[in-house]
Amino acid sequence: MEVYTLHELMNRILVINPGSTSTKIGVFDNDLSIFEKTIRHESDQINSFDNIIDQYEFRKQTILETLDIEGINISKLSAVCGRGGLLRPIEGGTYEVNDMMLSDLKAGYSGQHASNLGGIIAFEIASGLNIPAFIVDPVVVDELDPIARISGFPLIERKSIFHALNQKAVARRVSKSLGKRYEDLNLIVTHMGGGITVGVHKNGRVIEVNNGLHGDGPFSPERAGTVPAGDLISLCYSGDFYREEVMKKLVGQGGLVGYLGTNDALKVEEMISKGDKQATLIYSAMAYQVAKEIGAASSVLAGKVDAIILTGGLAYGKGFVKEITDRVNWIADVMIEPGENELQALAEGALRVLKGEEEAKQYPNGIKDTVHSK
Repeated sequence: MEVYTLHELMNRILVINPGSTSTKIGVFDNDLSIFEKTIRHESDQINSFDNIIDQYEFRKQTILETLDIEGINISKLSAVCGRGGLLRPIEGGTYEVNDMMLSDLKAGYSGQHASNLGGIIAFEIASGLNIPAFIVDPVVVDELDPIARISGFPLIERKSIFHALNQKAVARRVSKSLGKRYEDLNLIVTHMGGGITVGVHKNGRVIEVNNGLHGDGPFSPERAGTVPAGDLISLCYSGDFYREEVMKKLVGQGGLVGYLGTNDALKVEEMISKGDKQATLIYSAMAYQVAKEIGAASSVLAGKVDAIILTGGLAYGKGFVKEITDRVNWIADVMIEPGENELQALAEGALRVLKGEEEAKQYPNGIKDTVHSK
């Protein structure tokens, strides 16, 4: 068990990760979790709000009531950290919630999503306690090199939308285990969940990554990934589908769902164990595409890769991981960090600021303003 000094024990952090029908919360003493809970919201409660952003007061009160029931004294908190939402493209790091961020979250600057509520709720709770509120590495983290933005089609630029929170967190943990600074290593980090993103981390920046929302890259449990452009255009203009239908087939009904009717990897593995040849082929094809993307990512680093990291829910699948590893372990050692561990990642991001290891960034340009936004 880790032993902390008195000063370190004072860093108690509440973390908040809102999802579409649930809110995950955790309380950490430094990086040690002392309480975690997933608060489920009834559909009729969520549906009673016209917009996602209108839910923040309801969710805030639910969080406070849960903490009170569990005997968590919020007056002992040092900071509150929420999941970052669909903001403007920003570099990675821990950001202090300021007025401009709140405005963009409420307006849904880059889209409406439950994660937009994270920073708002964190600010609301923290303001009442006169402590700082943060977000950490939202999905809009953009550190791409200029060359990585070129798509080959001048009307479309490649975008950075990926699992930044988990990718950055596991990259830091692996770096520490190697006795190195994250900023001194070249890593390829692959998050494998409902979507799959492969990030090239060079000296602490993700200079190349596939768009995991509805862009390129490997297909995943529920997303199509890269598909032949000409055939997709023909499909769109066939007259058989509305725009929304095609988008759903690419995001939500693509990948494993499209081929096998499920996004549950455990069910697919069960199908394989029963001799289902189609399930075997499709699951292997997903591993094949992930490995191929990792191989392409290694060329960005000219083969100078310190480690390859596999993370996310699919990293629990030993057979799936082995298929990938067997194809890419000639590039570098493959390290497995299964799961998303988002609450832990949020706590670690806030803790780095509270301990003075890094300075909180100011949204949207990353530069700390001279006048405190609160």
